[in-house]
Amino acid sequence: MREIRPTLSFPPALLLKAQGRALGLRAAIFDVDGVLTDGRLLIGEDGESVKTFHVLDGHGLKLLAQGGIVPVVITGRDSAAVRRRVADLGIARAVYGAQDKLAAAEAELAALGLAWHEVACIGDDWPDLPLLARAGLAAAPPNAHAEVRAMVDHVTTARGGEGAAREFCDLLLMASGRYEALLRGHLVTLDAVVRAGSVA
Repeated sequence: MREIRPTLSFPPALLLKAQGRALGLRAAIFDVDGVLTDGRLLIGEDGESVKTFHVLDGHGLKLLAQGGIVPVVITGRDSAAVRRRVADLGIARAVYGAQDKLAAAEAELAALGLAWHEVACIGDDWPDLPLLARAGLAAAPPNAHAEVRAMVDHVTTARGGEGAAREFCDLLLMASGRYEALLRGHLVTLDAVVRAGSVA
């Protein structure tokens, strides 16, 4: 079998920031439109919106949870498409139609027993600024608004809806020291994992 080693890398200063203080970053907040999607809203005649999600982002969110970092979705809009995607990914903590994202985020943090320095956040527009300004690590995709890009710790290489969330997840997992183990774990077939009793 071929050997596999991580080839992905981030600047040491960014990894240090992503490690957080004390117990490290324990949750990550994700915006939807412009982060998990490309930000476009496709609305048909019947009023239903259509959204496009990227499978790399979805797997990144699953890996994040496996790595012990709780993914939290907070979005200002609500749609059946977003709810379906969040449910498919098994994300337990999500707030839809949040008019006040800061209040929504603080309620989620209180429920998780976390402080802001234990949380990472990725967003793309002004409604995300209160969260990004308080988070232990803040990120944005390159298609984010200029004011958002100017105040975050990291602007991803990938655009929103095209792998930005996965890059953010990879950064957090690498900083936490869990990335390589998760990568190597993917060399084991699902059947072997099931036989070993490792699947929940």
